[in-house]
Amino acid sequence: MKENEIIFNESKKYMPGGVNSPVRSYRGMDMTPPIIKSGKGAIIVDEEGKEYIDFVLAWGPLLLGHCNEKVVEAIKETSEKALAFGAPTFLELEMSRFLCENMPNVEMIRMVNSGTEATMSAIKLARGYTKRDKIVKFAGCYHGHFDGFLVEAGSGVLTDGIPGSLGVPEDSIKNTLIGVYNDEEQLVKLFKKYGKEIAAVIIEPVAGNMGTIKAEEKFMKRLRKLCNGYNSVLIFDEVMSGFRVSFTGAQSLFDVSPDLVTYAKIMGGGLPCGAYGGKKEIMEMLSPLGGVYQAGTMSGNPIVMAAGLATLKQLKDHEEYYKHIEHIGKKLEEELYKVSEKYNIPISINRYGGMMTIFFTKGKVRTFEDVKKCDEERFKRYFMHMIKSGIHIPPSQFETIFLSTCHNITHVFKFIKAFEEFAKGEVEFIKNQNLEKESLDEKVNKEN
Repeated sequence: MKENEIIFNESKKYMPGGVNSPVRSYRGMDMTPPIIKSGKGAIIVDEEGKEYIDFVLAWGPLLLGHCNEKVVEAIKETSEKALAFGAPTFLELEMSRFLCENMPNVEMIRMVNSGTEATMSAIKLARGYTKRDKIVKFAGCYHGHFDGFLVEAGSGVLTDGIPGSLGVPEDSIKNTLIGVYNDEEQLVKLFKKYGKEIAAVIIEPVAGNMGTIKAEEKFMKRLRKLCNGYNSVLIFDEVMSGFRVSFTGAQSLFDVSPDLVTYAKIMGGGLPCGAYGGKKEIMEMLSPLGGVYQAGTMSGNPIVMAAGLATLKQLKDHEEYYKHIEHIGKKLEEELYKVSEKYNIPISINRYGGMMTIFFTKGKVRTFEDVKKCDEERFKRYFMHMIKSGIHIPPSQFETIFLSTCHNITHVFKFIKAFEEFAKGEVEFIKNQNLEKESLDEKVNKEN
């Protein structure tokens, strides 16, 4: 038995499924997940010493790659004089000022400890501000494991083939309305029926947990108009897209402004972090100024703030980082399509900056229904091949591939090479399937 398998089997004794987050278990993939012990730049190494080019990047946070020197230095320096205080610090001010000065539509901000905490707190704030209960989320979008969000979610929930989660009372979701992503007509009908009861609409402007799908400009403008007309709060969930599709996030992709925005992942520099911010008049509803209570022992933790600032300052100072990611991302996309056409393996690719998904389906993917048409069995064969080839990607058709500043053209071409080997194997797989079918048909005909 190999080291990865030994560790994973032992982990199952102490952690449900052997993991602390479901998608890490490689459920349904018929293989043991690699147990990762180290990472540097774009490369991670498992407990057996095997190297992988990492396109997961801790599920998005590591835009600067693993163990960025300035980030590590900031963590070391801060940890020598501060771990936690539960008291105000200058680093909190630095981070808050940085975000308010650099992020559009953020006048005030509050730090929390995760993306889930950011989104659920933003919803509570919107409800307190509007004095309403109902919210709208979109099918296929994932906003964390808060009860009110676990209705028609994506990612692991979609992979498991269940609409929500056990342990979520019906009363917890009775005020959650489901919108259809990129469907203006359905959205209008929803507001026509419930508009005066809707406190907020939360949306991933670039969705990442049903695969990468960008909201359409026309749809977003209609959404903004409806929120204005019914005095509902528009929340952009930029936990994944923030600082990734551009320095200022997905907001820069639209001629539409949110009332509140949530952040996590990249802003923590690889450490647990989250934040929600927006219009001053809404944010001042938070305690201790207003009546919406939210608190956190570790919120604004000095080490996290130091790591986050070291990350965000680099991104602000180096516009070329985003140009580099766009360059290699475009090359990867172009070459994948070439391989797809060469071997007649239909794919559809959605990519925005450093977020990308290869959908195994024909035609453009713009809705949750399009996502459901993907060939999941083919994805499994693709995933198994890529992992064995040293390409670390998410174990779900409904997830996003991430690019970093540390990925280079060599890494891209290694990805392409592995994908082409997979495509060749698919051609042979289809051929064998057809032969088996012909043989079976012949047998049936003879028996008849």
